[in-house]
Amino acid sequence: MSVAELRRIVLFRHAKADWPQVTDHERPLAERGRLDAAAAGRRLADTGIPFDLALCSTATRTRETWKLAVHEFPQRPKTVYEERIYEASPGELIALLNETPDDAQNVILIGHNPGVHGLADILAGSGEGDARERMNRRGFPAAGFAVLSFDGSWKGLEPAAATLVDYWAPTE
Repeated sequence: MSVAELRRIVLFRHAKADWPQVTDHERPLAERGRLDAAAAGRRLADTGIPFDLALCSTATRTRETWKLAVHEFPQRPKTVYEERIYEASPGELIALLNETPDDAQNVILIGHNPGVHGLADILAGSGEGDARERMNRRGFPAAGFAVLSFDGSWKGLEPAAATLVDYWAPTE
């Protein structure tokens, strides 16, 4: 694969979490979150993107979101549970994505706000259709995702290097 080929990254925020008496890292999904995670999985499957790699936070709510969403996919990608995603800033997430091997063309990152929304804003130098307007209006609610595309190597991923091609939230 040439490093100049089109790559896609999906930034996927975990679904709605519950607030039991546990640490923030261990918070599970709420019932609505379980429903929204499956709905997001169906919508992601409908994009037809064949994911090569999933990078998922180690937090309970992100792991549960991913388990419910990926169940809807025709094929499960390799999944790496990465503790650096939890509480990561957009810059830290870019640094993590820069480590992605170039044989991975399509990557999904399952994480948290404000990092995921900030990363979508920072990476999207442009947008297609009304995706950016909808993302700006809605924010990045639980179980929402943004699809971005860019040309080049993962090592070259930087601010404004991508195009926002799709945005979805459970209430869309």
